[in-house]
This record gives sequence, C-alpha cells and structure tokens, in this order.
Amino acid sequence: MEHLQKDKICTGTVEGYSSEGCGIVRLDGAVVFVPGAVRGETIDLKITKVMKAAAAGEIVRIHKPSPDRATPECPYYGRCGGCDFQHLTYPEELRAKRQRVQDALERLGGTDIRVEEILGAKDPTHYRNKSQYPVGADGAIGFYRARSHQVVPVKRCLIQSAAADAAASAVGEWMRRYRVAPYDETTGRGLVRHVYVRVNQRGESLCCVVLNGKQAPREPELAAYIRAAAPRTVGVLVNTNTRRGNVVLGERYRTVWGQDFLMDTLCGLEFKLSVPSFYQVNRDQAEVLYGKALEFADLTGAETALDLYCGIGTITLCLAKRAGRAIGAEIVPSAIRDAEENAARNHIENASFFCGDAADVAAKLEAEGLRPELVTVDPPRKGLAPEVIASIAAMRPGRVVYVSCDPGTLGRDVKRFGELGYRAQRACAVDMFPGTRHVESVVRLDRQG
Repeated sequence: MEHLQKDKICTGTVEGYSSEGCGIVRLDGAVVFVPGAVRGETIDLKITKVMKAAAAGEIVRIHKPSPDRATPECPYYGRCGGCDFQHLTYPEELRAKRQRVQDALERLGGTDIRVEEILGAKDPTHYRNKSQYPVGADGAIGFYRARSHQVVPVKRCLIQSAAADAAASAVGEWMRRYRVAPYDETTGRGLVRHVYVRVNQRGESLCCVVLNGKQAPREPELAAYIRAAAPRTVGVLVNTNTRRGNVVLGERYRTVWGQDFLMDTLCGLEFKLSVPSFYQVNRDQAEVLYGKALEFADLTGAETALDLYCGIGTITLCLAKRAGRAIGAEIVPSAIRDAEENAARNHIENASFFCGDAADVAAKLEAEGLRPELVTVDPPRKGLAPEVIASIAAMRPGRVVYVSCDPGTLGRDVKRFGELGYRAQRACAVDMFPGTRHVESVVRLDRQG
C-alpha cells in the first residue's frame, strides 16, 4: 500500500465489482474501489483515500468504454444514494449480482455449489411497492445522498411508483401552503420527518406521514392534498415518532382519512398490509422468489414445514398449500395478527403461528418434539444467530430452504450449517431490487446422514 498515495493518478483494468457496487481495480496487489467503473474497462483513476488494506479512487479517464456501460436515465444518479448500477446495462447488472452470490457461497460458505441462475425482472423500473421519503431540515423531500443524511429533492424516481412520488410531492405542497415545519435531526425540532407510501398491484395506495409529535395542523387539508395528487389513495395516516435516531416509524398510528390497511394479491393469495407489515418491496419478483423457494422445498403434501421469520405469513401460507401442516414464527405481534387474519381470509386451515424470537420459538418447538421435514428461513440482513441454526439442526429436518437478502451473511450461515451436518445442494439468485446493489438468493441445504 505504500506506493498508493492520495491524489496519485494510476492506470488499471476493472476486474469486477465490490459488494457495494464499486468497480475493483488491482494495482500491484492492492485493491482500489472505484465508483461508476465497469468490468473490463481500462481507466485512469485518482486515489481519493488510502485505507489500511485497500484504497478508494475516482475515474479520471476511460480509455475505451465497455459495451456494458449504460447512460443513466435518472437525472439524480450520482447525487441520490438510492441506486448503484444505473451505469450498467441490465444484463451486466445481473451478471454482477449472480457473481456476488457465487463469491459469498464459495469464499464465506466454503461450498463449491454453483449458483444455477439469476432471475431478472421483466421490468426493472417503478417496481417498489413501499416508499420512504425522508424530509430534510430545509423541507426537501426525496432520498439521502450516499453515505450521508443530506436529502436530495426528488420529484420522479425511476424505481418508485408514480402514485408514491405524487403523494410525497403533495405533502411538500401542504407543508409550504400551511407553513408546517420539517424535522431537523440535528436539533430534534420541527414536525414532518418522513412520507411513507405503500402501493398494491391494483394501484391503490396508503400514505402515512411520520411526525415528531402527536398531530399536525390542517390534517383534513393534508388528506385532501394527497387524495388530489394520488386519487387511488385508500387511506391517510399519521405516525408519531419523537425518538432521535434513524428508525423511521414510531409505534403509534392514527387514521386521518379512509382505512389503515391495503389489500394485495401474491401467489394467488390475498394479504392485508398495515403500514409496518413486512412485505417484499417488489411484488412481481417476490412471486418469482417464493416460486423458487417452493421448488427447492420439494413438498409432497404430507410434510410439516416450519417457517421462521414469517412476517405476515406470505411464505408460510404458500407452504401450507403444498404441505400437510405449516407453522410460522415471527417476533412482531402485529405481523402475527395479520398472518392469522391472512390464513382465515384465504381459507387455509393447516397453518398456525407463534409470536416470539426465532431462537426461542425454534428451541421451544424442538423441546416439544417437533420434527419438521422442512424448515424455511427468511431472516433480516443480519442473518441467523448461531443459536437459531443450532435449534434448527437439533430438529433434524431433512432440508432447509434459506431465503436471503444479504449474500455475506448467507455465506457465513451456510458454513455454520455445514458444521452441523447440512450441505448446500442448490442455489439461485433473484433480482428483487433492480438498479441497486442488493440481491436476493435461495439456497437449499440437505442433512447429511
């Protein structure tokens, strides 16, 4: 690293991509991360930062642009931190994501399994059914600049729905018209913190305005502004969050107009969604993801299936249609209530739900003698705690289907399962988040012996 100095100009070839979406250039064995670089390009780069084991750089000149380089369609790209890959063609983005999952399984998981495919989106634009717009201290509504809390004002986003963008703009107009103060996170003062919008397949939307207080002035007018901008709005809510920090939603909700839920159809099932419900943000690709999980589950109709981190029961109820019995577990009480309602709404009688921490529920069911043939997990980005993996292994299911939103923690957990007698048999990736570095994957692990 001694030869790399800040502001030095170097020439190198981009070998691939980091987990953050940066191009990787190796200079005399040292790794340099370069935003906006494309695999195969030879570039002149300036060293912007030298770290202990790597360096960061920026492009000075591209000797010959790659055929996989694309002109970003979004005018905010490079300022807004929401997307990472708009400078790539979509096939190259998919290749990068598949390789990221492959590398994690090999290097972290210690397995030689091949990622069979990556399932891309038919339409990589306007796919998000949940939008969270932070409100800046200056009243700007949009998204954070990369690695900062500075809000870049955004009128139209290529991955959000038009209804969500319209609702967010309407809140801004209402704030200016009635002089409603934006929240300032540095002082803890001001009122409006976030605009949160859910949209279903039919184009209906639910809008929630997050406040640093119990109520806002002119709430009927707030609802009127939102409904005029997004006519298919079915409910307007306010949420109270007076805590300092990065958590978007508080615990208290109040309906200003309409209803406090949204209905959506997924995998042929009807689901009720409240504002805090966990639900995959790309409905169409969620159907692809769950279809692949069910394929890997390979159910005959007689099995008992345990689904940990079940949320509102999406995977559990899909399993119930093909298993003898499906059991879901989730730590959020409101999600369990929604899951039970969703089972009743879809006339599914062979599904049951437990509320509690995954490790505690798994240990309790194992102690009670439950021996599921299949366990599915869809954990948050941090992956599975070691005690969860141990409790799953103690039940001795024949197979585990792991749905992951983070290749790094997936690889770590595949290795832990391997130490307890489970070997990865199949893997695939699903592009749930086009334009961003994030990727979903599904791995099937079978018990050996």
